Amino acid sequence: MTNKIKKSSFLLFLAVCFAFFSSCKEKKAETAVKEEVQKKPNIVFIYMDDLGYGDVGFNGSTVLKTPNMDNLANNGLRFTNGYASSATCTPSRYALLTGSYPWRNKNAKILPGTAPLLISEDQMTVPKMLNQEGYYTGVVGKWHLGLGSGHVNWNEKVKPSPNEVGFDYSYIMAATQDRVPTVYIENGDVVNLDPNDPIEINYKENFEGEPTGVDNPELLKLKWHHGHNNSIVNGIPRIGYMKGGESAKWVDEDMADHFLKGAQDYVKKHKEEPFFLYYAMQQPHVPRTPHPRFVGKSGLGARGDVIMEADWCVGEFVKTLEEEGLLENTIIVFSSDNGPVLNDGYFDESVEKLGEHTPAGGLRGGKYSLFEAGTRVPFFTYWKGTITPGVSDALVCQMDLLSSLATLVGSDAKVEDSENLLNAFLGKSKQGRDNLVLEAGSRTALRQGDWAMIPAYSGVAVMDQVNIEPGNSDVPMLFNLKEDLGQQKNVAEENPEKLKEMMDVFIGIRGENYKKTQKIILK
Repeated sequence: MTNKIKKSSFLLFLAVCFAFFSSCKEKKAETAVKEEVQKKPNIVFIYMDDLGYGDVGFNGSTVLKTPNMDNLANNGLRFTNGYASSATCTPSRYALLTGSYPWRNKNAKILPGTAPLLISEDQMTVPKMLNQEGYYTGVVGKWHLGLGSGHVNWNEKVKPSPNEVGFDYSYIMAATQDRVPTVYIENGDVVNLDPNDPIEINYKENFEGEPTGVDNPELLKLKWHHGHNNSIVNGIPRIGYMKGGESAKWVDEDMADHFLKGAQDYVKKHKEEPFFLYYAMQQPHVPRTPHPRFVGKSGLGARGDVIMEADWCVGEFVKTLEEEGLLENTIIVFSSDNGPVLNDGYFDESVEKLGEHTPAGGLRGGKYSLFEAGTRVPFFTYWKGTITPGVSDALVCQMDLLSSLATLVGSDAKVEDSENLLNAFLGKSKQGRDNLVLEAGSRTALRQGDWAMIPAYSGVAVMDQVNIEPGNSDVPMLFNLKEDLGQQKNVAEENPEKLKEMMDVFIGIRGENYKKTQKIILK
């Protein structure tokens, strides 16, 4: 063999070796990337609507049974001081997704079905942050954060929508179950819409010839009590007027099953990549329309029935995660947008059949209230094999999930009001927030340590239509929750220094301008 041939053979050998080791290196790198992707847990928010602190077994309910929620909570970390930001729907959802106090946005209040998108397209959100870290992001269920940029044409693609604020996929109802339009929207398009039967919406005037709850009570299968007496869809009077879109209208009794299937299909489709799902359930918000399988099952009227229905949905969803091999790599956060209300606009026997059940769980107030039952809600985190089962008294808020999850997935996203409480959510620390401003309507209050302070606000002592105390008083109210969880004794006069301390913290957060516009009485 000549030297020239030997040299060529040697060079060929080196080339083969180089190619082999390069290939191995690339495969090793690919494996490392895949392993890193697999390490990132899937993240699911299961968000209830008007579920009270005492509506679940894991918080002490013995009358109303919630075995599937209880199983998750008791095998996860249950928070006794877990809060929504607000005592009403839209503000709490805004805070959950943006990590910002809703009172910083003057438009963050209960929205009509025609309101423009509340979240700015350049605003940081949980899905946007996770999307930047390689997550596929989706929302299935209730939205109620506005859509479009003004007057929405429901017969064209609706933009902006959840897809413009961080969600890769969205399958939602436009606002709430009791408001028009009563249609599902997938990625900005109304589902099953017939272009020959366009949708028209008006929140001020009815369309000629269209039946309403006021004028046509003979068409109703669910009678209205207050506020819900406009267009009739499926025998239920709604807020607002709607014409057309017959093929696109939902069937209320099928809604729970419909959203459950959407959530199940979502995780099956995206199980090969890290995903985030905001599963926003509609129960037990009005109108309460349980599927026939659950009618009468609770013995507590429609409200109890839909909570049992929701519990079943949670069980079926978790079963899907388990069957798909996803449960051990999925962190679940469960909570509610605000506290309970019984009669919220319809006669559905939720008051008459309440019996010994206590939706507020011994707390005072409810939805719309600055008292504890307005914002202290069922709250737990679950991550099989990672979160040790237990109970935490740490003060946490849904608003803190953005910064906490950012730390979990390695994001440097920061939002001023969202505190990084990852260790508290994972059960590695008992330390939560030092304080928290809570909201009900245009009014705010302060939680700090074991104390709750409500400034003086003028207004009714009891909201007659819903039979709830909103937290109004001619004088500031101060409660030691460790000694008086039910907030029965105002101890402001006996503790002037504590009252002043909390008022100073409160004004420091809300700003001096707030001080000038509110009736705050200090002795």
